[in-house]
Amino acid sequence: MKPALALVASFLISFAAAAVGALATRRAPEFYAALERPTWAPPAWVFGPVWTLLFALMAVAAWLVWRENGFAAAGVPLGIFAVQLVFNALWSWLFFAWQRGRLAELEILLLLVLIALTLVAFWRVRPLAGALLLPYLLWVAFASALTFAIVRRNPALFTPPT
Repeated sequence: MKPALALVASFLISFAAAAVGALATRRAPEFYAALERPTWAPPAWVFGPVWTLLFALMAVAAWLVWRENGFAAAGVPLGIFAVQLVFNALWSWLFFAWQRGRLAELEILLLLVLIALTLVAFWRVRPLAGALLLPYLLWVAFASALTFAIVRRNPALFTPPT
């Protein structure tokens, strides 16, 4: 595959995961506004630009890993990357669409581990690719703390139906 085509494919794959997650957030601004949030919670408008930048960085990082050795040689790091993309999209469904706070808490911790594994795997192939995932890891660590704080402050909202 040509490098330019692979870069486009990397962006398409990354932003496809973003789109799947975004489907769950159609009513997120209203939902987020109605939540009791900690004082350090960012305003809703911050999330879109931050996630757009993070998905772009992820796409470039995956492309750099592919470019270093091709898909066959980078199959494990790119496979871990694909799994974490699935978990990234799943969190939005758990938290916003299905309002399953406890599951969202567990899932985001697993996502954090998967991102760390992806970062290490990418770093081993090409350090710059791993470094491009550092902002993502930091943001999801922050999002983890925010998830826990919001679920604790809104227990009735996140209680599954009996």
